[in-house]
Amino acid sequence: MDTRFIRNVLLKALALFVAANLIFAAWNPMVLLGHISAYNLLFPGRERFPFGEDPAKSYNLSLYSLPAMFASLEINAAAKTPAEYRVILVGDSSVWGTLLTPEQTLAGQLNAAHLATCGGLQLRAFNLGYPTLSLTKDLMVLDQVQRYHPDLIVWLTTLESFPRVNQLASPIVANNPDILAGLAARYKIQFDPHDPALVYTSWWGRTIIGQRRPLADLLRLQFYGVMWAATGVDQEYPTNYEKAQRALDADVTYHGWKPPAMPADGLAFDVLDAGMSAAGSTPVLLVNEPILVGTGKNSDLRYNFFYPRWAYDQYRQLLAEHSQQKGWTYLDVWNLTPESEFTNTAIHMSPTGEALLTQRLGAAILQEACH
Repeated sequence: MDTRFIRNVLLKALALFVAANLIFAAWNPMVLLGHISAYNLLFPGRERFPFGEDPAKSYNLSLYSLPAMFASLEINAAAKTPAEYRVILVGDSSVWGTLLTPEQTLAGQLNAAHLATCGGLQLRAFNLGYPTLSLTKDLMVLDQVQRYHPDLIVWLTTLESFPRVNQLASPIVANNPDILAGLAARYKIQFDPHDPALVYTSWWGRTIIGQRRPLADLLRLQFYGVMWAATGVDQEYPTNYEKAQRALDADVTYHGWKPPAMPADGLAFDVLDAGMSAAGSTPVLLVNEPILVGTGKNSDLRYNFFYPRWAYDQYRQLLAEHSQQKGWTYLDVWNLTPESEFTNTAIHMSPTGEALLTQRLGAAILQEACH
């Protein structure tokens, strides 16, 4: 065989490969590719955001593409009917439903209750909760919800989402610095573009080679749709798991802060305000979600693993006062759920615990709908 022919073929192949990578990096089509989804087309849309650490068991995976995450959801193709009162739930893993099937989550139980407004509209709830505790992560979601035409947004949160040191701790935030910069510009939130927690993509990282992992994740998410459609399983359900800590340490510091007061700017209330602005004219029900109130060792000092009593009590007072000053609709259900109905953390509840919250929130939602 002619060696020059082989050489020329290899050189042309190399040139094409280099050209393809250069074009890909210049075009940067990852956002566009994220919008292309087999969900709601070949398979049913997912009932909650993709999230998972063991795809082989959960038929799910965590990725950093917000367009792909939204494109996989049932709400992305669910046309709103004139008879529907649409409620969007935003929050952390307690809303997403760690250890709960989709039917056992807050959204699932609200839908199963077949609630109707005083005007006869059927309540339909959609789960846009996402694991990790960060108000900035919630803001990223809230910035997208208007396109789904909600009648009400229910934003569930807890103190651990407020500290400024936690705002970039969510990987979905840290890996989307361009989105974060846009949010900071629009809503005037504190943002340091040089924060070492932020993960920027270099020019090389925008090539096909550099994007091979995100591209593979996009494909894997589509492939797992087959098993999701066949089983309805979207997370691993272990038969044994470590229960939320009941015997607590005597340490009363919170993120290095000591009583009697947290720093004036230690909590990201500007991000909370930004989330309310992102909701636009849609009413928002702000909810301080239930936490485990322990009765074990050192429970006189701490409510649970997350919270010393002094810090959490101060947070509740600050949030109530801020909500009143802003004229927001605010519901505090922090001690609604018995200690026995929490599972592996101080914010994750059992199906019975979720049922208690469903009953309380269902009444509050209908009250808001009937104003």
